[in-house]
Amino acid sequence: MIRSMQLTDLPDVLALLHWMDAAPEREVFAPGARDVPELQAECEDSTCLVQAGEDGVSAYCAIAPFRDGLVLEGPLSEAGPVGPLLRRALAHAEGLPVYAFCSRENTPVREALEAAGLTPMHSTAFYTASLSDFAEATVPDGYALTNLLPITEYRALYRAAEDTWAGRLDWTPEQYDAHFARDDVKLVALTRDGKPAAFAELEFHPEEGRAEVTYLAVHPAERGQKLGRTLLSLAASEARRYPELRSLRVRAHDHMKAARTLYSHAGLKHCSSIVTYMLEGEEEA
Repeated sequence: MIRSMQLTDLPDVLALLHWMDAAPEREVFAPGARDVPELQAECEDSTCLVQAGEDGVSAYCAIAPFRDGLVLEGPLSEAGPVGPLLRRALAHAEGLPVYAFCSRENTPVREALEAAGLTPMHSTAFYTASLSDFAEATVPDGYALTNLLPITEYRALYRAAEDTWAGRLDWTPEQYDAHFARDDVKLVALTRDGKPAAFAELEFHPEEGRAEVTYLAVHPAERGQKLGRTLLSLAASEARRYPELRSLRVRAHDHMKAARTLYSHAGLKHCSSIVTYMLEGEEEA
């Protein structure tokens, strides 16, 4: 039976999340919470559905606000088809575009998404290396290191380096300040003659023992100076200040051939790939 998730279902849904965690090929976009109170709070803004029977919950799928539309959480199922649960969740889209993310190796979910009308847009490859694999970083001659950029300079470099990050350009100064005031976020930037030349943005995940480079940008006029490898070393040096962190992970979309080459040459190993799907929204008349 497919029905709305109830408070008594939370332990079963948590068990599904831990089941997903046990194997990279099961990965889908899902709640980040891993205890009952956090999961309850995280699901408050979502429409959460479960497949339930006499033995409890066997599958989970939710739909939540995201960007200009909605995002699917799941579907997650240890056994059995996920198509009916997925279609029930999509019935709540109300004409908005719907995004979904899952491991490239997650064949059952990918087949269900495509059967439901979602189209693969691109894939994102993840690479990782131990922090100990990186040499201690040095700042190149002529450049200066900083952990803070004015929002106008950040936006200018952001816009020049990668036009697909458009969401960051909509941040207000208050959002920008709040983001970089977080304890788990760090900016490592290089300037030359007082102007930003490149930056790497880090997020720390101590519970997983890793630091993640969420964005790496080099101004087009500064390319060819090996600043990308310098930024990776600087990011690793920053992460090594936190003893609970052991690895560095980076990402690159499938069109970012230069970034993929950089990561391979820097010794990072491919560890997983995530496929982004989208169901187009209904255009207003």
